[in-house]
Amino acid sequence: MRREGNFLGKLFRHLFYIHLLLITILVIFLTVCGVLTAARNRHFHPEKWYILVLSSTACAGVLGFSWQALTGFNPSRTLKATFWLSPLLTCAFGILLVSIGTPGSLAASVIALIFSILQSLYACWVNPRFEHSSRILKASIAYNPLKVKTSVVLSIIASTLYSCILMAGIGGAAATRTMVDTLFIILILGSLTWTTQIIKNMMQVTVAHIKYMQFTCGIEVDFKAVVKTAAKYSMGNICFGSILIPVLTVIRGSARAVSLVSGDVDEFMFSCANCCSGVASRIVAYGNRWALVHVGVYNKGIVQASMDTWEMFKRAGMEKLIDSDLTSSFCFLSGVAAGSVCALLGGTWALVIHKNYATEVCIYAFLTGYLTNRVAMAWVQASIMAYYVAYAENPQSQQFGTAIPAYMQELQRSQV
Repeated sequence: MRREGNFLGKLFRHLFYIHLLLITILVIFLTVCGVLTAARNRHFHPEKWYILVLSSTACAGVLGFSWQALTGFNPSRTLKATFWLSPLLTCAFGILLVSIGTPGSLAASVIALIFSILQSLYACWVNPRFEHSSRILKASIAYNPLKVKTSVVLSIIASTLYSCILMAGIGGAAATRTMVDTLFIILILGSLTWTTQIIKNMMQVTVAHIKYMQFTCGIEVDFKAVVKTAAKYSMGNICFGSILIPVLTVIRGSARAVSLVSGDVDEFMFSCANCCSGVASRIVAYGNRWALVHVGVYNKGIVQASMDTWEMFKRAGMEKLIDSDLTSSFCFLSGVAAGSVCALLGGTWALVIHKNYATEVCIYAFLTGYLTNRVAMAWVQASIMAYYVAYAENPQSQQFGTAIPAYMQELQRSQV
């Protein structure tokens, strides 16, 4: 049974379409102004700026194709390689930013280098979980219809083209560099982030629907019908969830970090640790990525779907399993790694062609590389989400094998 989307869903669907119209007008305006200004402004060289940024954006698309193809071909090795390559690539990105030497690049380099260290420590910490996570990843993506693979290709192309169009608008704003143009650049980057997040979540909703029906009923549903249904009934919730879930994820991650750092210490500075732990546990119930399965299958609102899926995980005793899941970290780190590769390509080339553009080219290249790769890996994350949700609904089913039960038993033994 399906119902019409809720008020928030309809509101955010209309906001998204209005935003697309306005951002298109803004990009056309900025691009035209940039072309006219470049003829009079000797400090801006559009032929150099555009070749640097657009080549990095094209690289993002190539990496998106490559990473998802490698995951499908050999999921276990790709997962392990990603956890070890991502810190190295992020560190190389940080070193490049240091070599550029501008205040902005030095500030960004500090963040990149610290993040690379944290990734290395995390990879060492979760190393014992690689085997079980690889088994779950392999089982969840074992079968994907040809139409799903085709949709992955189309989504990567759409993300790459949209990124190129918005980069053209940013180039127009970069030609004049006024305070208003800086605001326009921020708005364009916000649009890029939200739109690619919606493309990613649209892919996750449709693929998760297909995989969920395979896992629970053993049937293959019509791909076109799933896409039409998602576009008609779930688009608003996808737009809302594309803002809600990342925000709540950041808040939850920060709260869990405070609790982890505090441990059992009772000093004043850690007096809010218990409060942060409670906030983290509550937030996940109101916005989580697994909810996208129920959004697609049952057309639930994103908040209701989040609460239902989390209650289902609790009944199945899967809270610790979900918290320790590495497959979502794998998809995230693959995006960071791809972003770093794009930034290294664009930034190094900028140092050779025009050093003044190096900092901004690095930042834009990293962002487009990260976002495009997250779109490319959406089918992987959707398959895993559907696998977990289907198992939580019927843990006694024999078709899931022993991957999840074995993982849960190991987690229970480690806590004794």
